Amino acid sequence: KHKENGVSSLLLARGAIIKPWISTEIKEKRHWDISGSERLDIIKKYVSYGLEHWGSDDKGVESTRYFLLNWLSFLHRYVPVGLLDVSPGVIQIAHRPPVHYSRDDREELLSSSYVGDWIKISEIFLGKCEEGYHFEPKHKANSYKRN
Repeated sequence: KHKENGVSSLLLARGAIIKPWISTEIKEKRHWDISGSERLDIIKKYVSYGLEHWGSDDKGVESTRYFLLNWLSFLHRYVPVGLLDVSPGVIQIAHRPPVHYSRDDREELLSSSYVGDWIKISEIFLGKCEEGYHFEPKHKANSYKRN
């Protein structure tokens, strides 16, 4: 029945929250061992789209930051293929990311489950937050650590 209704595309969309380059992997029929720099480039493009959509005034930056931080609350779960001990197909979207050692500081920051680190990432692209800025992910999952 799921093939009749096209439900399988929803599963792809859920995976794309954590791994937005998944369509490239499917098209090229390979796993992409994406670097921290390449992931930051994707985030930079996301921020650019947000500022284009909501504007670059204070309200636009606030909206972009809010949606970026919510996305980062999922994106941090990605573990680069080159660091996995098992086949990427074995890991389920609902599982916690396996323990791993990052290859560099960028990967370490991007895989952090601390809200404060996500805020640091947002500040790279959107400037400093106001003093005492607080963020709590919309989905309120247990997969992250609060400040």
